[in-house]
Amino acid sequence: MSSGQNPNYEVPAEMRDFAEKSVDQARKAFDSFLGAARRTADTVQGSAELARTNTTTLSSRSFEFAEQNVNAAFDLAQKLVRAKDVQEAMQHQAEFVRSQFANIQAQAKEFGGLAQSALQQGAENAKSAVQQGQNEARQAFDQGTAAAKATTKKPTA
Repeated sequence: MSSGQNPNYEVPAEMRDFAEKSVDQARKAFDSFLGAARRTADTVQGSAELARTNTTTLSSRSFEFAEQNVNAAFDLAQKLVRAKDVQEAMQHQAEFVRSQFANIQAQAKEFGGLAQSALQQGAENAKSAVQQGQNEARQAFDQGTAAAKATTKKPTA
């Protein structure tokens, strides 16, 4: 052979078909994995949105509780200023302490319930997202494995 000639090697049709099927199966497997990843990302984004909403609710209630407590203190101050004697002032103070103790207990109970609910929702969403991601990844892997096995099987003639 001279150096100016390139040998003409032809790839057998069976080999080209095998390669084409392999590329198609790889693309399908990748698309399945990518779809699962996108769905997982969407779920995580939804969880983040839920966390933001719950945080906003907790923050809002905290400010409402603070406002209630400060208003109660101002009401007490006004009653104390108007008291005619020390005994009346002490009575207002005792009522305030009893009332605030009950209010703070109720506020703490409500705040604890809100926080517990937010954490529980977040945990449930995270668990669901992980399970969904695992299931979809497993399914995509199984589909890719099955397709690869089908591609590698030689037709019996």
